[in-house]
Amino acid sequence: MLADLDTMEREALAELETVTDAAALEAFRVRWLGSNGRLRSAMDALKTVPKEAKPAVGKRLNEVKAAIEGAFNVRRDTAAAAPKGPPIDVTEPGFAVGEGARHVLTKTIDEIVDVLGRMGFSVADGPELEDEWHNFNALNIPESHPARGPADNFFLGGEVAGKLLLRTQTSTVQIRAMESMKPPLKICAIGRVYRPDAHDATHYSMFHQVEGLYVDRKVSMVDLKTTLVQFAKAFFGPEAEIRLRPSFFPFTEPSAELDMKMRVMRNGVPEWRWIELGGCGMVDPNVFKSVGIDPEEWTGFAFGLGIERVAMRKYGISDIRLLFENDARFLRQF
Repeated sequence: MLADLDTMEREALAELETVTDAAALEAFRVRWLGSNGRLRSAMDALKTVPKEAKPAVGKRLNEVKAAIEGAFNVRRDTAAAAPKGPPIDVTEPGFAVGEGARHVLTKTIDEIVDVLGRMGFSVADGPELEDEWHNFNALNIPESHPARGPADNFFLGGEVAGKLLLRTQTSTVQIRAMESMKPPLKICAIGRVYRPDAHDATHYSMFHQVEGLYVDRKVSMVDLKTTLVQFAKAFFGPEAEIRLRPSFFPFTEPSAELDMKMRVMRNGVPEWRWIELGGCGMVDPNVFKSVGIDPEEWTGFAFGLGIERVAMRKYGISDIRLLFENDARFLRQF
């Protein structure tokens, strides 16, 4: 019996070496380790071994069983860790990776900065987290103005509640520029602004603005309109036009709504239409006084445009939310 067990161990281990796939490994398990396998038959045969030989035969049987099971487990674990599928052909040409592109908003911002830069405007920057003085007081927005309410602003909580907020307009940058620079000055400010608007096709709680400011002696509405006409033709094409409609803003006097006649995409077809893009006007004397500039000596104009609105009109985008969802299928169109 002991000789038979030695032979059984050699045969099992030799057969296991020839196993090449999962099906053959399972067949080996059934033949040797299954409930009707050869090891089970050997254990049943232990009953017929003479009493005096049972200890030696039983010990050897356990050794053979452990050896076969151990070798099987190692082979099974090795097969499970092996990579599935055909081997990689390193000589096969790879897939082409498409080039990246700027986001449509980044592209629009760069184009706007390029046009304004050629018109003599330098880029100014300011913090997105502002205080009430820069966001309201210096812009001639009184304490009682409804635009200063918590429903229209993102105020910070804690000890500074009501004192710091996310800026609602890039006009705050013109205040900071006039605080730190002596006139004459000609700057543009581009950045994110925040208002607690419900999200829909035309509103978002975060969007971008571009602000233009020109301060010098004897600046007039003629200079403002000339600047906007030149910008419209440079950005939207030679057929673009502008029109100004009387309006009111606390920080400009007189004030106007700015419409541009531009080529827009509608149902995939370009057409020329009048589009409201923002506001403009002559800087209010109270704004100059708040930053220490003499309004009797200096005058200036300011204008502000919504960049999302410009991009949507120029590229035929119907829903502002598409600009922030980062869907590659949408962004690849631009």
